[in-house]
Amino acid sequence: MDARDNGWDASALAWIADMGERGDYSREHVLDAPMMARIRGRRLKNALDIGGGEGRFCRMLKSEGIETTGIEPSAALREAAQSRDPSGRYLDARAEELPFEDRSFDLVVSYLTLIDIDGIEAAIAEMARVLKPRGSLLIANLNSFSTAGGWRTLDDGTSRYAMDRYLEERDEWVNWRGIAVRNWHRPMSRYMQLLLASGLRLVHFDEPAPIAGDPARMERYIRAPWLHIMEWQKD
Repeated sequence: MDARDNGWDASALAWIADMGERGDYSREHVLDAPMMARIRGRRLKNALDIGGGEGRFCRMLKSEGIETTGIEPSAALREAAQSRDPSGRYLDARAEELPFEDRSFDLVVSYLTLIDIDGIEAAIAEMARVLKPRGSLLIANLNSFSTAGGWRTLDDGTSRYAMDRYLEERDEWVNWRGIAVRNWHRPMSRYMQLLLASGLRLVHFDEPAPIAGDPARMERYIRAPWLHIMEWQKD
């Protein structure tokens, strides 16, 4: 397991301030509603949130009556989650080596965390291992063309989406609003092959559009969908 510094300990306070209670734009206006739509009404008993950060989505799951465990290797983020939810269960663990028995959870969630995980092969195998039969792995992730590119302003003032080195798997440092963390770009085929090899079956895929927020930002999301949701089921 690769445990190199990924910037999350140093960025924890800035991240907590940026998330607040409602989350950032992508969470509040793009992902939360379709993620919860895959969860509600299914009588799920327990869930595992991979890399739960400051615990926002764990609290959302608990509000639906789901017994939720969050794992988070950053002590500052984990402590923030525990302080906001004193009765919650937040553990110091990494996705590559989950401290749970086989077939432990009805639901495993990876909410914008695959890009942070170094040992992706072990992590996806572990997520599948701890799922109960007919359990679901619910993933929100950046589209791979997003991690390989971004918007560029041309000399004439127009904006275009540029992408390069798509098939080259690599880690890169990204910075925004006082946060500096190491993320991974992987081609979509990399994720798909690992998920298929783990014995899971794809039952849902979506590239959700934003439902509110700044109109200019909504327009950019629509022109180049930045995010996707996948649900994989264990037969």
